Amino acid sequence: MKKLLAILLAMAMLLGASCAFAETINPDDIEDNMTSTDGKFELAFVTDVGQLKDKSFNQGTWNGVKAYAAANSMSYKYYQPANGDQATDDDRYDAMKAAADGGARVVVAAGFLQASALTKAAVDYPDCKFVFIDGWTLTDADGKALPNVTAIAFQEEQCGYFAGYAVVKNGLTKLGFCGGGGGTNPACCRYGYGFVQGANAAAAELGVQVEMNYSWLYGASYSNSPELQTMANGWYENGTEAIFACGGSMFASITAAAAENDTFVIGVDTDQSFESETVITSAMKGIGEAAQWAITHFYAGTWDEIGGTTVNLGVNDGAVGLPTDTWSLQNFTVDQYNTVLDAVKAGTLVVESDYTVMPTEYSNLKLNIVE
Repeated sequence: MKKLLAILLAMAMLLGASCAFAETINPDDIEDNMTSTDGKFELAFVTDVGQLKDKSFNQGTWNGVKAYAAANSMSYKYYQPANGDQATDDDRYDAMKAAADGGARVVVAAGFLQASALTKAAVDYPDCKFVFIDGWTLTDADGKALPNVTAIAFQEEQCGYFAGYAVVKNGLTKLGFCGGGGGTNPACCRYGYGFVQGANAAAAELGVQVEMNYSWLYGASYSNSPELQTMANGWYENGTEAIFACGGSMFASITAAAAENDTFVIGVDTDQSFESETVITSAMKGIGEAAQWAITHFYAGTWDEIGGTTVNLGVNDGAVGLPTDTWSLQNFTVDQYNTVLDAVKAGTLVVESDYTVMPTEYSNLKLNIVE
């Protein structure tokens, strides 16, 4: 999918913004740290838990922010809340306060854990605009939507479905899912539920049975760890052919295990095929592009169109999907992918999103919950 967010890009062009929309800049060529001549930084990013360079959610969002800044000769800076994966709401607020006090006109905050801190920061800094990635509409003490916050959510269940469907159609029947956040992250939960649905649907069409290990172990901090790598190694050694690595830097542990066993990994959030030869495909959402879309609204003078609202992006927005140009699928074609993609777009195939009622039994899939 060469243009993951074609519709969003078109929207940005329609805005007629004076600032460039940075769709052609390679973010790896842009420094993460820059020096501002006046000590102020116009665009800011506040990270979620985990590492900035997690090759996934944080890095993908940050790439969008700094690419936009670089394309438009703006100063930019990232802020990581203190105490790492033990960060509190106060730690997150302090990072946002530092960004606003440091001159930020737009602050992009990634991750659902930012909600409480972001609400306080938005009230304290009404002239600053905030973009809440993987979020929802935030309100003040009177229940009114905060006009200086826009939230962007994604229908992760859809691209999770495509990933599960594709790898089973490709011939894999023993799968794994390792999720971040300990099962509390709505985005990861939607990814996982969609993955299960897609794998089961493909298995039913092929008349085969699929087995899937499904776990939130060792993923609470979204970090790589020896324990996670050991678990993934055990799965691979016992026949698992591909694991959906859904949780930031967890990716490093699972790709290490896959490399040792000559097996596969399914990436998440961004096209992770460039990070490891073990990646067979990735369940992607346009996090960096969405951040740029919101920033573009501010500089186009159209923030009022999105402030105080939530936009929920899916296949009909071109915002989720698989990377057809780089996947390593041998027995699943782009035409087959487009068929299922079009069915979701048309509404003839509905991927369930309410993971709180996720079944444990399926027609063609045995789900092994690993706790």
